[in-house]
Amino acid sequence: MSRVETGGLGWATFVPKKAIPFVQFLIDEHHFTLLIVKQRQTKHGDFRSLPNGKFQITVNNNLNKYQFLLTLVHEIAHHVTHQKFGLVQPHGKEWKAVFQHLMLPFLNPAIYPKEILPYLANYLKNPKASTDADVNLSLALKGNVAETGKNFIFDIPFGNLFIFKEIIYKRGNRRRTRYECLNIKNKKVYLFNQNVEVKNYDRE
Repeated sequence: MSRVETGGLGWATFVPKKAIPFVQFLIDEHHFTLLIVKQRQTKHGDFRSLPNGKFQITVNNNLNKYQFLLTLVHEIAHHVTHQKFGLVQPHGKEWKAVFQHLMLPFLNPAIYPKEILPYLANYLKNPKASTDADVNLSLALKGNVAETGKNFIFDIPFGNLFIFKEIIYKRGNRRRTRYECLNIKNKKVYLFNQNVEVKNYDRE
C-alpha cells in the first residue's frame, strides 16, 4: 500500500496530464488523505470518515488514468456530500448532484478522449454506484481491452467453459445485453454483463 498525503503530487501520474490542475484544486479545496492501494476485487475506491475526525479516500492502483480519475472524483463527491448534507443515501440525489458538478471540468476532450466522452456524459445524467453497472462506459474506459490473461464474456465462444471467481461456467445464449452462463457445480444459470472479465478454462 502506498500512502499519498493530501497536497502531495504522488497521484499525478495516475490521472491524465490535463486533469492535474483540476484535481489539485479539489485536493486543496477539501481535506482528506488519499491512499493509492493494491487492486481490490469488490471495489475501485472508497471514502470513509475516520475515528480521529479526519477523512480518507482510497483508489486502486491497477486502474488506467481514465478509470482512476473518475473513481477519485466519485469518492471526493462522497466526501463533499458528507460535509454538506451529513448522513444521506450513499448514492442518492445529493451525491449525484455533487458528483455531476465536480465532473464538469473533466468533460473535456483534452482529458477524456472522444471514444469515452459520449458514454461518460450519458452516465453522468444519472450516475450509478459503480461505473461497471454501465456496460458501455465500462468497456470504453478500458479501451475495449480486458486485463492480461482474461477475456470479456462476449469473447468466449458459445458452449465454451470459463472461470469467474474460481468457479467454472459454460457460456450459453445471449439475452439482449447479457449472457446466460451455466454454473457447472450447482447447475444454475446466471446472467453475465458484457463487460465481465473471465479466464479461459484449461481442460488440461
